[in-house]
Amino acid sequence: MKKIKVAWGITGAGEKIEETYETMLNIQKIYDNIDIRIYVSKAGEQVLKYYKLFKNIKKDFNNVWFEINSNSPFLAGDVQTHQFEFLIIAPCTSNSMAKIANRIGDTLITNSVIMGQKSQVPIYIMPVDFKEGTTVTKIPNGDDLILELTEEDVESVIKVGTMKNTTVFENTEMIYEIFEKYFKE
Repeated sequence: MKKIKVAWGITGAGEKIEETYETMLNIQKIYDNIDIRIYVSKAGEQVLKYYKLFKNIKKDFNNVWFEINSNSPFLAGDVQTHQFEFLIIAPCTSNSMAKIANRIGDTLITNSVIMGQKSQVPIYIMPVDFKEGTTVTKIPNGDDLILELTEEDVESVIKVGTMKNTTVFENTEMIYEIFEKYFKE
């Protein structure tokens, strides 16, 4: 049986990276008919190493690629030609959200999202700066990090959320809902 491919993009966001990794690992176990292909930005690679997930992600998933430039690996081309059921970016930095909102495709992830939107491929994005206010996240050593999410960051999320073929979502639980929509058990 041929597996259906899904592209998972990882940016340099540390918040929710551990729970996103666990969620995607669970998704892979639940659905044996999907092939999750992972594409990691340059900053994403740093964050995976920082959170000690780099080796695990390479061990637990068969297809993992790391950004060389905005077109290498050629994720944008594969997205444009509908090689994937959908593209999910989780977690997504405020930097990547601002670039997508302003149509700046100068990274592997932002270029692929923009090309996917143009090609009518479903795009799902979990931004870490979903709503304005203070949030507490954990850094790799377990300490709390208090962050102030700005109006400007949230404006990018709102703008991207209104774009065609694009859904922004707040937490990893929603990843299960996305997969369930496409792949009934």
